[in-house]
Amino acid sequence: MFWILALMTATLQPASPQLDFEFYRTRVEPIFLERKEGFTRCVVCHTEGSAGFLQELESGADMWTEEQSRANFESLMRLVTPGQPTESRLLMHPLEPAAGGDEFHNGGRQFSSQEDPWFVTLSEWVNGATLQ
Repeated sequence: MFWILALMTATLQPASPQLDFEFYRTRVEPIFLERKEGFTRCVVCHTEGSAGFLQELESGADMWTEEQSRANFESLMRLVTPGQPTESRLLMHPLEPAAGGDEFHNGGRQFSSQEDPWFVTLSEWVNGATLQ
């Protein structure tokens, strides 16, 4: 009986969503380049060192090449938990602690709440949103 319950429980666990590259490139990646009033752009701090997860932009470029975007996408996999935005460092680190975020982020609190449009977009991606 135990094995039947264990098997039923295992089959009821939802699979983690696949994160969509096109949604990432079209909706998520531009966030890293935008400047929110009062804050530094994410790309300024997150291209180098231990905080780096983004490729450096080519000289004069205002967007990453597809190859660079794919590298950024892969790098971000260590900062997200598919299907669990509130377990994903990418979302929780820059979120205001009063809204559930981490205590420390050198770049300030880019998201004042979980209703912030950028937070919502990142959450949609982590939850498996696609462009269709």
